[in-house]
Amino acid sequence: MPGGRFVTVTTDSPVAGSRLPAPAMTLSLAQARRVAVAAQGLAAARPRGQVTARHLQRVVDTVGVLQIDSVNVLSRSHYLPLFSRLGPYPRPLADRAASRSPRRLVETWAHEASFVPPGTYRLLGWRRDRAAEEVWGGLVRVSREHPGLLDEVVAVVRSAGPATSLEIERTLVPAVSRTSGSWWDWSDTKRAVEYLFRAGRLASAGRTAAFERRYDLPERVVPPAAVAAGAPDRPEAIRQLVAVAARAHGVATESCLRDYFRLRTEDTRRAVTELVEAGVLLPVQVRGWGRPAFLHHEARLPRRVDACALLSPFDSLVWERRRAEELFGFRFRLEIYVPAARRVHGYYVLPFLLGDRLVARVDLKADRPNRALLVRAAWAESGAEADVPRRLAGELGELARWLELDRIMVGDRGDLSPALAVEVARREPTVATAR
Repeated sequence: MPGGRFVTVTTDSPVAGSRLPAPAMTLSLAQARRVAVAAQGLAAARPRGQVTARHLQRVVDTVGVLQIDSVNVLSRSHYLPLFSRLGPYPRPLADRAASRSPRRLVETWAHEASFVPPGTYRLLGWRRDRAAEEVWGGLVRVSREHPGLLDEVVAVVRSAGPATSLEIERTLVPAVSRTSGSWWDWSDTKRAVEYLFRAGRLASAGRTAAFERRYDLPERVVPPAAVAAGAPDRPEAIRQLVAVAARAHGVATESCLRDYFRLRTEDTRRAVTELVEAGVLLPVQVRGWGRPAFLHHEARLPRRVDACALLSPFDSLVWERRRAEELFGFRFRLEIYVPAARRVHGYYVLPFLLGDRLVARVDLKADRPNRALLVRAAWAESGAEADVPRRLAGELGELARWLELDRIMVGDRGDLSPALAVEVARREPTVATAR
C-alpha cells in the first residue's frame, strides 16, 4: 500500500499523476458520477465475440460481490449485473463459477445473501464466527426438542454430499418436526441448516433449478488456497472489506462503504481512518454532498463515459439508495412488496444507465410461455435526452436475445412508453433468439 497522506490518482484529467494533499481535491457531481460508473465496470466496452470465464472473473473482481435474490420475474438477480457489464453471455458460466471446483464464487452473507470471490469469503470468517456464538430464537426450542440435531445434520451432509434441506430432512431418523412457525414456516431441519450455513459449519455447493441451496462441508466447497490462507483477525478483515468496497465505489461516503458489506459504524470508521493514513483512500469533497467523501487511490477519473446498461434493482451501483439520489438525482425504491394499487413505477423496475446518468426506469417481465419480454411500464427521468428511447430499445433487444425471448411487447403505462414502443417496433419487430 502507498504510504503517507498523498496518493497518485489514475485519471484522464489534467491532474493525472499528480501527488495531491489529502484534502485538496474537489469533484463535481458529474466527475463523481463518472468515477462511480467506471469503478463499477460499466464504462468499459463489452467483450466482442464469445464471453469467457476470464471476462466473468474480471466483473467479479471489479464489483466484489453479487447479491442473490429469489425473485425470478425477469431473471435471478445475480445474473443481471453480469449481463449489464458483459452483454449477452452464457449463463452456465455463472452457474459453473458457483457450483464447480475450483469455485470462482462462493455464497455467503455479505451484502445480504451474496456470491463473493473465495478470497472475500475468508474475510467474512468473523461474521460466521459471530453467528456461531449467537443463539437464534427458533433454535432454543429445536435444541430442547431435538438435542444433537445440528451435529446430525452435519453428519448427514458429510456422508451424503451436497443436499438440500429437504433431502437432509428426509434422511434424518427419526424425522424431526415440520412444525410451522414465524420463521417463514421453516421446518426445524431448515432452521438448523440455515444456522449452520450462517455459522460456517456448512457451505453452499450451488443451487438447484428451483433455487434451493445444496449444502456441503466448507472444506469441499471453498478452494484449498483460500482455506490454507486462513482468516485474518477481525480488524484486518474489515479493513480489507472496506478497501474492496472503496475500489468498487471509486468515490464514496463512509456510509456507502459501510453498506457494501453491511458493516458496523465504528468498525467502518476505524478502517476508513487507517486506509486514509495508508494512502489507500484520499479524502475529497463532492459538490452538493453534505458529507465527507473518499476517493480510492486507483480510481479513474474519465473525461466521459459511454455506458449503456439496464441495471438489476439489486445492482451494486444502486444498492445504497441515498447514494443513488445524491449522485444521480435518482430516487429509487423497491416496490416488490408494495400492494399493486400503491406501486408508483412497477413490480420489478430496472434503472437505465446512459452515459453517466440514470435516465429512465422500466418495469420488466419475462413472459416465458409466450416467449416475450414485457415492458409493463417505462418512465423517463427529468431532463432525459431525446436519444433515450432509441438506446433503451437497443438494450431491451440485447436483453431479450440473452433471455431467449422472441419478441418485445411495450405496454402503455409510463410517459416513455409511446416513444419506446415506436423505437422497439422500428428496431426489433421481432427478436431473433440467441441459441
